Amino acid sequence: MDLSFYTNFGNSLINQENQINTLQSEISTGLAVQTPDQNPASFETATLGADQIDALGTENTTQATIQTQLGSVNNAYTSVSSLLDNVQSLIEEALNGTTSSANMQALAEQVQSAQQQLLSIGNTTAANGTYLFGGTRGNLAPFQEDTTTGAIVYMGDGGTSQAAITPNSDASTIANGDVFVSGLQGDGISSITASASNTVSGQILSQGVANAAQATAFQQGSSAITMTFATDPVTDNTTYTATIGGTTIATGDLTGQDTSLQLEGSEYEIQGAPAAGDSFTISPARPQTAFQLLQNVYNALTGTGSTSATMALTGQALNQSLVGLAQYQQNFVTAQAQNGVTLQALTNASTSNTDQSDQIQQNDQNATAANMPATLTDLDETITAVQAAMKAFSDAQSLSLFEYI
Repeated sequence: MDLSFYTNFGNSLINQENQINTLQSEISTGLAVQTPDQNPASFETATLGADQIDALGTENTTQATIQTQLGSVNNAYTSVSSLLDNVQSLIEEALNGTTSSANMQALAEQVQSAQQQLLSIGNTTAANGTYLFGGTRGNLAPFQEDTTTGAIVYMGDGGTSQAAITPNSDASTIANGDVFVSGLQGDGISSITASASNTVSGQILSQGVANAAQATAFQQGSSAITMTFATDPVTDNTTYTATIGGTTIATGDLTGQDTSLQLEGSEYEIQGAPAAGDSFTISPARPQTAFQLLQNVYNALTGTGSTSATMALTGQALNQSLVGLAQYQQNFVTAQAQNGVTLQALTNASTSNTDQSDQIQQNDQNATAANMPATLTDLDETITAVQAAMKAFSDAQSLSLFEYI
């Protein structure tokens, strides 16, 4: 008996059932290509695309983590800038010459509060529990009090850490506390102090740089300028003499008004009326933390006396603090701007990655997606064909040789 009819029918039915299963899978998943044998090129495109999307997702996660960290840094910079602007207002109020001793004490207390706030900001922790400004020593409070001197010292480091935010660019993942401690005394070139024994209201104020090379050489050197005042025995005028290392570098008469002079590359102005025997020291500027700066302001305000001489000493100290404060105000603005550049780069990279991921996903979809209308039609036609084949087979089976006898 020839069984080929049954064999062929069985094979055909199996093929059609496999086709139905494939079409149903395409409909349920939306994918026409799920294995390499279905379409090698499209399968490779989808596989590589999935890897790229995973990589971009990892980059976006890194970017989000850094953005959170640096966003907290940005908020801290904003808080410090506001705090320093407030201290500037307090110093200017103290310098207006109309503040009583009681008011000076009240201003001093506000400056002391600002110093405590600055310490709190400097020791801010991030969402992950590390200190924002500790550098690579994020587990240690970066600003701590020296139990011997009482000064606030930086315990962190200037270290940085980079992480890839795109295949071709990195971004810093941490900040450090250098901006809190990188200022210099006075105007950054020199620091002026009045002798405690001065008898009247004279002050010396820095007015800027006239010769950058000379000013820098002075700042980097170790010799201070001494300004002394005397009375000319002939004219009875008050005279000034500036010396450095025992060598006279400038002399002259006070004009009765503010007197300007240039010393070691910087411009200075003698204000008020220094008396014979008064003296000032103009020293090369040395590092001064923002905490020490505020402490100096506090000390000046609490040390104010009622005489013109003691008020001049306070004014001299406050004016020096005011120009030192300007350095830190600029330092924090610059640090915030640099931090903002990094945040903007992170935002741009995240947007680019998202756009790229969407495009890759669309390409994968185009390469592997099922054509639903055509797939549904094919499924309907295949099911119909199977049903027809089953009916034909049933009819063939019902035929019997006995019907023809």
